[in-house]
Amino acid sequence: MFTKTDIEKYFIAEKTGSMIFLIIGIIAILLSLIFYFLLKTNFYKGAAIPLLIVGVIQAIAGYTVYARSDEQRISNVYAYDMNPDRLKTEELPRIKEVNKRFVLYRWIEIALIITGIALILVYKTSIPKNFWFGLGITLLIQAIVILFADYFAEQRAKIYQQQLESFFTSKKTI
Repeated sequence: MFTKTDIEKYFIAEKTGSMIFLIIGIIAILLSLIFYFLLKTNFYKGAAIPLLIVGVIQAIAGYTVYARSDEQRISNVYAYDMNPDRLKTEELPRIKEVNKRFVLYRWIEIALIITGIALILVYKTSIPKNFWFGLGITLLIQAIVILFADYFAEQRAKIYQQQLESFFTSKKTI
């Protein structure tokens, strides 16, 4: 039975996950600046690029989800009691769209992982001085981090979608 507590749990977990993602993004940005401006070897300059680009994406995505989670949680809990049809007409289509996007994200992340591995294999000689090897290592690490974060977010979203769908299925049979 789908309850208001299920809505609360989903959005609290989403908010917690997004805060972790935001922190990881900030750490990646800081590391990129340290690598680029302080360590200054070609390896670290290469490593700085994916750290900065992916770190900015992580920070923006983490902040965006974090900032809207409370409003969505409150709105959907309210709709549960006062306007359950809103959950069917707005929230269920929204979460279905979120779940569709996770498939696209997964393919992008897999492509980044493959690119990172390819760069590592191609440029594995003279590692300390190699820009492309450094880029490949951090691209691989960042893509794996995002893949794992999205995996857990996708699992939460799928469960939430199933709960919403069961709520409307059970209402029809009553």
